[in-house]
Amino acid sequence: MRSVAWLIPVFPLLAFFLIVFFGKRMPRKGHEIGILAIAASLVVALGVFFQQIAHSDQVYERSVTWFRFGDGGRFVELGMHIDGLAAVMFVVVCTVSLLVQIYSTEYMRDDVRYTWYYACLSLFTGSMLNLVIANNLIQMLIGWEGVGVASYLLIGHWFEERANSNAGLKAFITTRIGDVGFMFGIFVLFWAAGSFNIAHITSVVASGGVARGTLTWAAILLFCGAIGKSAQVPLQVWLPDAMAGPTPVSALIHAATMVVAGVYLVARMYGVFHASPAALNEVAIIGAITMVMAAGLALVQDDIKKVLAYSTISQLAYMVAALGVGAYTASVFHIWTHAWFKALLFLGAGSVAHAVHSFSMNDMGGLRKQMPTTFKTYVIGSLALAGIFPLAGFWSKDDIINGAYHSARAGSSVGWFVFLAALLTAFLTAAYVARMVALTFYGKPRYDPEHVHPHESPKAMTIPLVFLAFMAIFSGFLGLPGKLNLFAGWVRFGDVEHSFNLALDAFSTVLALSGLYLGWTIFKLHRVNIDLAKSPLAWFYKLLQRRYYFDDLYFNGIVHPVAGPIARAAYWTNQKILDAVINFAGTATVALGRFVYRDIDQQIIDGGVNGLAQGAGAAGNGLKFWQTGNVQIYAAGLFVGIAVFVGVFLIRG
Repeated sequence: MRSVAWLIPVFPLLAFFLIVFFGKRMPRKGHEIGILAIAASLVVALGVFFQQIAHSDQVYERSVTWFRFGDGGRFVELGMHIDGLAAVMFVVVCTVSLLVQIYSTEYMRDDVRYTWYYACLSLFTGSMLNLVIANNLIQMLIGWEGVGVASYLLIGHWFEERANSNAGLKAFITTRIGDVGFMFGIFVLFWAAGSFNIAHITSVVASGGVARGTLTWAAILLFCGAIGKSAQVPLQVWLPDAMAGPTPVSALIHAATMVVAGVYLVARMYGVFHASPAALNEVAIIGAITMVMAAGLALVQDDIKKVLAYSTISQLAYMVAALGVGAYTASVFHIWTHAWFKALLFLGAGSVAHAVHSFSMNDMGGLRKQMPTTFKTYVIGSLALAGIFPLAGFWSKDDIINGAYHSARAGSSVGWFVFLAALLTAFLTAAYVARMVALTFYGKPRYDPEHVHPHESPKAMTIPLVFLAFMAIFSGFLGLPGKLNLFAGWVRFGDVEHSFNLALDAFSTVLALSGLYLGWTIFKLHRVNIDLAKSPLAWFYKLLQRRYYFDDLYFNGIVHPVAGPIARAAYWTNQKILDAVINFAGTATVALGRFVYRDIDQQIIDGGVNGLAQGAGAAGNGLKFWQTGNVQIYAAGLFVGIAVFVGVFLIRG
């Protein structure tokens, strides 16, 4: 099956064009094309997955030359690189995308751009799969940018509202900032290793063929791309606003595609990062800072999707920090488990909003009886996110904490920083999970009963929830401790793994349960009444409400100056200087043209030509008198000429 793995991205990309050209003529407006295509991709992906885990020590790579350039015979490939990492990502992306598309048949039923929505979903999925399968950085970059374009289209799907359009632009522009670094990183590695092929680059790096300084700069530049795509500090500001798009899109973005692409980039290029301790330290520090900051922001959100958005940023930071401390398998394992419970939570939030027509938790409450399936599956996903034993999130989250502890015990101060940040984040995560569940499903209803009549969602929406809940429960068992850890046998990088620590796992579980208890006590039992806005922590509450002032910093420090003084200065420069130069050049050109036309062309060139013409005319007029047609005159002229000739000859002789 690995030999036909190229079909995995081809099916959804082909579906994009088919839906665009023929979707509106189809009985179901094109969604049948998208669902059939991603189902076909999933079948191939599962075949590749099982074949790969049967040969987990092998890497399958095939490619064709796309084009050649330069005098050295250098070329760019189109190819595929199949290992455990790629095989796992194939299954995650295809499965989540298929569930999202099935769910969307009901959620987006009456949308005015229903066909276009499904076309963009196919483009989104196909681009991500191309990124995953790529064996070279140029092909990966194409998939990377395809994901960015598709996310822009989907986030701004309801562009009639300016906020939605702005959210799409914000996501597109912010991630492009990181992409500049990514592209420069590609150029540095190509210059250093002489190839875009990832396996070749990794081999050259492993053999010491790249200077340490160059390697560090290349890794840091690549990580800039990951910071943008995976919404890490300081480029995290776009992701919460991306909730403006349809909720199924949010599930796809957060669970399997765009934001995971940044983590996947670091994991795929881990041979480069692992060879540079300085770059790994930066990765770990950024991840540790981001996970705590985002978890704090999730605590104060009223919009259920924004709670989940900040949760995603925090969980992505777990993955990033894990890579930074050498816990490669733990990071990829968290990608695997997080995909299931985060997709479940987003689709569950969509199910709730479908019933109450709002994403604000202030408009919810008491929904567990009206929506039993949504409630049960949502609680499962929430507990998995909180890392409660034995759900999926417990195994992967604690594996990361163990990895950080292992790094710390090995003498890494950065390892200690990540370890403490991960423990604090585990507590905060459980607290905001308890708050979210309590405000959504418990307490008195806060919606308007005259206009809102909550009900369970249709089966097209609840069946994906049930499947994802099943995965949120059982997918973590692939990472059981010791020899039972199947996942570590499929996805591993060298000898950077660590052993299981029961005491540490018990401690992190106690922290998570404490967070749940605190959140439940405050928001469900109401035993603690705290008005943070009027408490001694009011400054910190305001800091969270203003999102650490990142948006203010960017708008006041970059956007407004560019739109204000800098724009006015640019306008003045354009009007007073550039236009003056252009106008002077135009005036001078006109004057020069007049001079050339009047004095040179008309007087000299035309005068000379006309003079020659007049001279030729005068000569012709003079000679015409000799052309009489009389033979006697011609004979007389001949006689006179001969006589003159003879006379001259005799005189000179």
